[in-house]
Amino acid sequence: MKLEEKNKAIELRKSGKSYSDILKVVSVSKSTLSLWLRDVELTTQQKEELLIGREKSRCASAQAKKQRRIGLTEKIVADSKKEVSILLKNPLFLSGLMLYWAEGDKAEKWEMVKFSNSDPMMIKIMMRWFREACEVREEKFRVCVHMHALHCRKNIEKYWSEITGVSTSQFYKSQVKPTSLRQRKNKLYDGTCAISVGSKNLFRKIRGWKAGFIEKINII
Repeated sequence: MKLEEKNKAIELRKSGKSYSDILKVVSVSKSTLSLWLRDVELTTQQKEELLIGREKSRCASAQAKKQRRIGLTEKIVADSKKEVSILLKNPLFLSGLMLYWAEGDKAEKWEMVKFSNSDPMMIKIMMRWFREACEVREEKFRVCVHMHALHCRKNIEKYWSEITGVSTSQFYKSQVKPTSLRQRKNKLYDGTCAISVGSKNLFRKIRGWKAGFIEKINII
């Protein structure tokens, strides 16, 4: 039986078939097939045809993946819009949505959920919004502190860890910008805290909430 399968595989390969096509006919592992076919040489034309076939397959796969992403995005946005009427009754939801609309990352290309500010009270409000309104799991949070060299001080990450309630183990390396000597040092300045959440679906949900809010107050 194995000999028949091997001969069939060799015959199909010599006709220019790809490994994936052969495996649909011959029920063996890919490693076994590779061993059987290692001495089978393809013509230049056969190699070119297989290459074109692989490119077409990759394009079709990429297009299908894109359509699935578009469909999922549309569903999340539509479902989120429907939630707005009820959610607007919650002051925390509305305040967080407005703050994110003003200060949050809105780059559609990357679909990143990111909020940056230097006001610790605003950061506290947004952390509560992320946790309660957006239901973000703790392990999803990442924090990065941005500051000028003139304002560098010890324990600044610990300070923002206490404000956000996020462990410093979830902090990215702090970003320090060079500072001109002409700038005055503000001893009360603690840098800017950037909160990010690794969730494209949350970015899409926030899009839906904003769209639903706009429709609700009828400003279009």
